[in-house]
Amino acid sequence: MAYVKNLFDKNFIEYASYVIRDRAIPDLEDGLKPVQRRIMHTLFEMDDGRFQKVANVVGRVMKYHPHGDASIGGALVVLANKGIFIEKQGNFGNMFTGDGASAPRYIECRVHPLAKEFLVTNPHVTHYVPNYDGRDTEPEVYRAKIPVTLIIGAEGIAVGMSTKILPYNIREVLEAEKKALRGEDFEIFPDVPTGGLIDVSNYNDGNGKIITRAKFDMSDDKKIIITELPVDTTSETLMNSIEAAYKNGKIKIGSIEDFTTDHCQIEIKLPRGVYASDVEKALYAYTDCEKSINCQMLVIKDGMPVLMTATEIIKYYAKKLTTIIKDELEYEKSELNEELHARTLERIFIEERIYKKIEQMKTAEDVVNAVKKGFVPFKAELIRDVTDEDVDRLLKIPIRRISLFDINKNRDQVEAINKRLKEINRKLRHLVDCALEYLDGMLSKFKAEDLARHTQIAKFSAVEVKKIVKRDISLRYDEKGYLGTGVTSGTEKLKVTPFDRIFVIRRSGIYTVFDVPQKLFVDTGMWYCNYADKDVISKVLFTVIYRDQKTKSCFIKKCRIPSWIMNRDYMLVPDGMEVLHIDTRESFKFTLKYEKKPRIKIKEENFSSADFEERGHKAQGLRITDKETESVVIEPLEPELELL
Repeated sequence: MAYVKNLFDKNFIEYASYVIRDRAIPDLEDGLKPVQRRIMHTLFEMDDGRFQKVANVVGRVMKYHPHGDASIGGALVVLANKGIFIEKQGNFGNMFTGDGASAPRYIECRVHPLAKEFLVTNPHVTHYVPNYDGRDTEPEVYRAKIPVTLIIGAEGIAVGMSTKILPYNIREVLEAEKKALRGEDFEIFPDVPTGGLIDVSNYNDGNGKIITRAKFDMSDDKKIIITELPVDTTSETLMNSIEAAYKNGKIKIGSIEDFTTDHCQIEIKLPRGVYASDVEKALYAYTDCEKSINCQMLVIKDGMPVLMTATEIIKYYAKKLTTIIKDELEYEKSELNEELHARTLERIFIEERIYKKIEQMKTAEDVVNAVKKGFVPFKAELIRDVTDEDVDRLLKIPIRRISLFDINKNRDQVEAINKRLKEINRKLRHLVDCALEYLDGMLSKFKAEDLARHTQIAKFSAVEVKKIVKRDISLRYDEKGYLGTGVTSGTEKLKVTPFDRIFVIRRSGIYTVFDVPQKLFVDTGMWYCNYADKDVISKVLFTVIYRDQKTKSCFIKKCRIPSWIMNRDYMLVPDGMEVLHIDTRESFKFTLKYEKKPRIKIKEENFSSADFEERGHKAQGLRITDKETESVVIEPLEPELELL
């Protein structure tokens, strides 16, 4: 049994780790999930400048991603709609209406030119690993030069954790990265293509929540036009939520029509007597026109899930950009040095006729040694020592190329290489300036519409349904002792909403607080019924007159009720006592009538409630008299204070 448990624990941990790192959570390094990275790798491999059928691309991706074509096709469409990774041709769906893409055999794609700019595919800079069957290699992660994690956003649910990163505006992200490189402070907030309004008061730099709203055009009092959608909403889901609210009687509308194409346009016409200002708050409260979205920036960093902020991600990418530029420059420098070395060897080999020294050699070893010996006098001109590979390359030069060797062309090539090497050395000394120059260049390559901000940041609070709903439902109480909104006979006690709570004192002296009931048996009599508002109830002075059922002696208790627990019964009087009257006036007069007995001359006595002190609601009452009390008469007797 212990073996099975250990096996289960081990397998579960491995599965959880796999889902977290290899499926659901994006990597901080390139902002991509594994399936997205494999799609981009395949597109780079297939890139010939022409569009490819998506079905063909999906099939090619499957040799890297062994999870079926459906997940690959869906991920490719999502990635293509981000606009900076994949150029698309055909129907890739509509982010405004929520319509899906056409079948993969009908649509085409190719790698976006911008993706070649910010994703480093050079195998000498990006680390490649074997794919799942070992037949090919794929990038472990791309080295991205811009904060892809923030630009495209991400959403994923793994075992025990999840991520929700809203997309950001490209211009704002790159400008923030420039500020991070210069050591300046910056602030950045989400921006989605569908527009809308967002309140970021509680955003907490990516790990809080936003309130998002649709944008309304209410220039016509009798019509509301929704021109922009809230975050994570389509015109279809928004329409459905409005229609559901209308059917449930939450909002009043005449008709609703959806004219959305490449921008949102939902037209709501209002019935007679209803105006746009009357419906606005109800749309926010009861429909998806207003939503609260919780955000969490969970990413994979160095193989582990890490919670980061937007500021930390920007600073991470700013530092990483200088490192990538340095690695690229150093690789280019090494390649140019090799090229310079090759050009120098070729010039000396031909100009000094070193190739003549091999004519009398009998073996391959003698040939190699002869060539190396020929370069000894020119060692000062060489970048490094001559290797066997260098000799082999020189010996492969055709005789025609030797005879037609152009010394001036060679010198021009060497001069160009040296000029570029000087430029690289200068850039290596000013990496931050190079990074800023790169970001400025990237900004110039984006289209103006790609850089424009769509979502407007505003200051507003979520509309609470409890605050806008009207108290228009009758709470009735009938002669059988039932209280509720579903009671059709009896008297109306209050006008309520479904969110109200009711405070009731029953005939027995028990008080309870509960939600507005549909139909609840309370008692055959009630002393008090009101809204359970503590600010109101705590100020009411309850005066309770009761008697002992055995001795018939009478007591009075004056108290206020400051607190309670929902759906719990509380007694205002001790057990074995009978409540004769409960009053809410600060002062009143009452008469106790005593039972008639021989030798008892006093038949009744008058009292004032003002003569008795107020006590705590849990305290015992004060004894009024030991005489056997028959009844109490309140003077004057007001109708609203009678036993209900």
